[in-house]
Amino acid sequence: MFRLFLTIVFILISYKSYADKNMMIGSLGKSEEVNRTIKVIMYDNYYEPSSFNIKSGETIKFEVVNAGELVHEFNIANAMMHKKHQPEMEKMVENEILLADSIDKEKMKKMAKMDKSMGHSHSNSVLLEPNEKGDIVWKFENAMNIEIACNVPGHYQIGMIAKVDIK
Repeated sequence: MFRLFLTIVFILISYKSYADKNMMIGSLGKSEEVNRTIKVIMYDNYYEPSSFNIKSGETIKFEVVNAGELVHEFNIANAMMHKKHQPEMEKMVENEILLADSIDKEKMKKMAKMDKSMGHSHSNSVLLEPNEKGDIVWKFENAMNIEIACNVPGHYQIGMIAKVDIK
């Protein structure tokens, strides 16, 4: 009976590992391959537009502007990846890198030397202070179950999420 239990646990762990590796979100795109540009405005706790229709394989340039009064993130990922990223963002707050309305970029560089996650240098994400702009070029090849979200502590939880429909 114990063997059966261990076998089931092993299968479940193996399946979860397999599923996690296959959560495809696409990849960093090349500027010369951009199919279209989408302008995105981040307000305090919502995005405009609030959803995106994207063709599979399409390369999109997102021009992102933070028009809110708080720091916000535009992060392309799936729900599981957002959940895994949120403790990194919380750590940035704890280390006073990420403040409500600003980012201590000098402290960020310094801390990133000891802990790469503190550098917030992800190709699928831009972290912006109020009135800042940033771009992401993203290729939606082999992408599924994607959402755009802000992982600044509390923002995802109150619904700063945009839906992505990939056809």
